[in-house]
Amino acid sequence: MKFVDEVEIEVEAGRGGDGCASFRREKYVPFGGPDGGDGGDGGSIYLIADEGLNTLVDFRHRRRFRAERGANGMGREMSGRSGADLILAVPVGTVVSDADTGETIGDLTAHGQRLLVARGGRGGRGNVHFKSSTNRAPRQFTRGTEGEHRRLRLELKLLADVGLLGFPNAGKSTFLRAVSAATPKVADYPFTTLHPHLGVVRVGPGQSFVVADIPGLIEGAAEGAGLGIRFLRHLARTRLLLHLVDLDPPEGPEAIPAQVRAIERELEKYGEGLATRRRWLIFNKIDRLGEAEARARIERTLGELGWEGPWWMISALARVGTEALCRAVYRELETLRSEAPSPASDAGPIAPPEAS
Repeated sequence: MKFVDEVEIEVEAGRGGDGCASFRREKYVPFGGPDGGDGGDGGSIYLIADEGLNTLVDFRHRRRFRAERGANGMGREMSGRSGADLILAVPVGTVVSDADTGETIGDLTAHGQRLLVARGGRGGRGNVHFKSSTNRAPRQFTRGTEGEHRRLRLELKLLADVGLLGFPNAGKSTFLRAVSAATPKVADYPFTTLHPHLGVVRVGPGQSFVVADIPGLIEGAAEGAGLGIRFLRHLARTRLLLHLVDLDPPEGPEAIPAQVRAIERELEKYGEGLATRRRWLIFNKIDRLGEAEARARIERTLGELGWEGPWWMISALARVGTEALCRAVYRELETLRSEAPSPASDAGPIAPPEAS
């Protein structure tokens, strides 16, 4: 299935039915009076969050949706039938905004949550409502009103506790495979990951968290280099970022600090508070080096960066240090949840855990 995380659609709620102008006609009842019924209301359009969906691909080819109009009123004071509401399922984590004004309409973050995006028109009134002592044969009636018509922008932001960052081939997908049941593609060439993946990490009975892996970033991603930064939106809801660093890059160990700084610059350019989000450096691929060489490279990198935050050394491929790291991540998430419910307020320094 193709991963689609951003679409524009057009929605048009149903028009209300017209009221009816009619008069009672029965044998031996010469002055039956008005009996025109009301028109039915037009159908509204709702979006509903469905945890069984993980992409907006259903809106890729059909982009215009129209709800049913209300039926017209009839004689004998019979009201027209209201139009059926149209309910469109979207993935949990979908942000809905007006494509013309940019106004955010709603954010669907829970399974079953519904959002009204286009209200149906009101049905018109029949002439039975206009009779009075001075107007006993009214011919007035009102027509139904038009339903709302608007263009919507749907943007999917994955719901995850932890986000993975790093250059292509830093080992993010390998790490996700090592700690969860997710099976993202792993290969020895850049940009193997083409779209985000989610994995659930379980550290104990009733203890788990969700990790999001996005395509790798390179310097200049904000200007469109590589796959660009369009997938960074999927880290906007995360509370903690794990920045995976390749300890044995093809360019040599001298390139490690520059790669870390390049990712930091792209986070600053993207905005949305990602540059100030809690971030740990995870030095990966220690299985390619001896422990002494790995620690020496890490110390040189930390010194050059002036890094005082948490860091870990692991081998995602050999699964060395991954279990201890996941337990530490879970403890950190518990602390963050107790401090504040919103990821946006989670910025700030923390004491680094003991490196594994």
